[in-house]
Amino acid sequence: MTGNTPVPAGMRHEYAADLGLTEADLAGDWHAQFDRWFADAVAAGLPEPNAMVVGTADAQGRPSGRTVLLKGYDPEGFVFYTNYGSRKGAEALANPYASLVFPWFAMQRQVVVAGRVEPVGRAETQAYFASRPRGSQLGAWASTQSRPVTGRAELDEAYRAVAQRFADVEEIPAPPHWGGLRVRPESVEFWQGRASRLHDRLVFRRVDGDWAIERLAP
Repeated sequence: MTGNTPVPAGMRHEYAADLGLTEADLAGDWHAQFDRWFADAVAAGLPEPNAMVVGTADAQGRPSGRTVLLKGYDPEGFVFYTNYGSRKGAEALANPYASLVFPWFAMQRQVVVAGRVEPVGRAETQAYFASRPRGSQLGAWASTQSRPVTGRAELDEAYRAVAQRFADVEEIPAPPHWGGLRVRPESVEFWQGRASRLHDRLVFRRVDGDWAIERLAP
C-alpha cells in the first residue's frame, strides 16, 4: 500500500470503558436476550439491524460466507430465505450446520450463533413469499442464484420472461426451488466490547437438552 491508503494494522478504536455485560444482566434465555439486543439495535437506528453474516461449509468442509437478512426468529431459531440451489442453500442442505453473526459495530456489540440447519415448512415459506413485493417475487423466479450468467442482459431477459408469464396471476406462488432455512441454535454468544480489548463474551450453550451459560475469555 502506498500514498494515503490506510494501513489496517494501525487502525484502532478504543471501546467505551463504561459498557459491559455481566451474568446478572442476561435475560433468562437466549431468545429473550436476543430480543432485548435486537430491539436496542432497531431503536438506535442502525442500518438494516437484521443483516447477518451467514457462514456455511460444503461437504468437504470448505467454508463460505455472505450477508443475508434475518426474516424471523423465535425460541426455535433464526429464519432466512434463499434459492435452495444457491451456494449457501446447497451447502446448508448438504452439510446442515451454519453460523450467524450480527455485527452491530455502532453499539460495540455482536451476536454469534451456531447450530443445525433445516428447511422450514412449505406453508411457512409461502406465507412469507406472499408478503414480499411483487418485484422480489418475480426476481426469485428469474434468478438462478449463484450460477454463472453471460451478462446483465441475460438476467434482465429472464426477469421480463417471468413477468410476462405471471402477468395475469394475482398471487404468485413461491418457486419450488426457493424457501426458508431455520438455524436451530446450539450456542448463542452475546459479545460486548470493553476497554483494553477485554471484551465480555457470554454464551448460552445447549448441553444435554438444557441451556448453560458460560463466559469466554476475550
